[in-house]
Amino acid sequence: MPGMEINDLVQPSAPALDPAALAALTDRVRGPVLFPGDDGYDAERSGFQLARRHRPAVIVGARCAEDVVAAVRFARAQGLPVAVQATGHGLSAATDGGLLISTRRMAGVRVDAAAGTARVEAGVVWGQVVDAAAPHGLAPLNGSSPGVGVISYTLGGGVGVLARTYGFAADQVRSVDLVTADARPRHVTADTDPELFRALLGGGHGLGVVTAMEFGLVPVARLYGGQLVFGGEQIDEALAEYLRWTETVPDELTSSLALIAYPDLPQLPGSLRGRYLAHIRIAYTGSAAEGERLVAPLRAVGPRVSDDLREMPYTESHTIHRDPADPHAYDGDNALLSGLDAAALRRVAALTGPAAPAMCVVQLNHLGGAMASGGAAAGTVGHRDARFALRVLSPLAGAAEDGSGSEGADAALSAVRALHAEALAAVAPWRLGRSVNFLFGRHGDRPDAEEVARSVHDTGAHRLLAGLKARHDPANLFRFHPAAAPAAAAVPA
Repeated sequence: MPGMEINDLVQPSAPALDPAALAALTDRVRGPVLFPGDDGYDAERSGFQLARRHRPAVIVGARCAEDVVAAVRFARAQGLPVAVQATGHGLSAATDGGLLISTRRMAGVRVDAAAGTARVEAGVVWGQVVDAAAPHGLAPLNGSSPGVGVISYTLGGGVGVLARTYGFAADQVRSVDLVTADARPRHVTADTDPELFRALLGGGHGLGVVTAMEFGLVPVARLYGGQLVFGGEQIDEALAEYLRWTETVPDELTSSLALIAYPDLPQLPGSLRGRYLAHIRIAYTGSAAEGERLVAPLRAVGPRVSDDLREMPYTESHTIHRDPADPHAYDGDNALLSGLDAAALRRVAALTGPAAPAMCVVQLNHLGGAMASGGAAAGTVGHRDARFALRVLSPLAGAAEDGSGSEGADAALSAVRALHAEALAAVAPWRLGRSVNFLFGRHGDRPDAEEVARSVHDTGAHRLLAGLKARHDPANLFRFHPAAAPAAAAVPA
């Protein structure tokens, strides 16, 4: 279908389900088949992102790839749209009335220490892989949170704790097992299907249901890392020094800066409650002594609220960022930047700090290093030349679980998006595009959804993805919007 755009694909309707076909599906799959009102239905459809939940007509709790094949075949025959969820961290577009494949039971991890690889099933989270690889002195290119699903993170590119040293998580993938819309299981590698393989690594959401993946591990058993936290009058100088400092550090050092205005809540530690703080997160694969030398300019900014930089086993790498572990509702956007100056970063801080109309967590990731390499064979990860990723995220208190939203919740979402847009406008001179991994929320319902979609990939990659979507899923069985976050499409989240 030459010239077809992803948005042009037909959105399938949801006809009445055939009782005989449902009975056959229930008999065929090993996992549970759930319907609205069944015990376990609500728990199965719930994920980490509470601003939206799927409301499917039927849920298949897959235990194996054969269950996924049966579910896709059933959905195809019944004309049902398909969504997939493992952890639901990036859930963006919920499926109403369709079929949800829950992959959380597909939790197998196998490490081949001699080959330096791991093979994971669709429901595996990063903490499992870190723990399985550590006894062999190996590590995956995992993200900052141990509870994030491996598959969707990797298909979006994957900017992790070791990113500047070893690149995107997608760069390490050796093979992908997926079920396409014809209910056919495929084992995809760079040799067997180079176009599809390339498309999956950075833009594969919506091309099929991934059931397993094999990827390379790296020889990392320990890190020098942790956080330097600044508050009060040190914040402006910490921002400026961080930008200067990123121009000097080696590729073996991956870091980020977070700005958080903490609410005055009794459940927060006293050192955080009601304070506006700048957190500089460090992950260095070199020696602790060299790490101490490298961070000296940051420490010279002045007194820290806290400073826990230390040598640690890689199994403690999740303590560097300390991402929240409890499910909640949120919305977020991002910009990939060619550079940044201190005045613009201070402007972002002023817009999103304690005086902002809504709470906003800002994170600036230092990119470059190994992420800038890879070439066409490394997939469709966009904007590899970016030097920074600026991320803005806000909690959505009182958001409706079904995504419909009350009038107040809709107003709150509009206010949050206006705040995010204003903050990102401050860095417009350096803006290259967006990262799909850091699009959180219902971006498919934005007036500029097509612009959001095109900001993720360059023209060639966007054309490749649209062509493969038209070839492998012309009826859009796997419900997909190109502006959606990874978990919104037909891949586990």
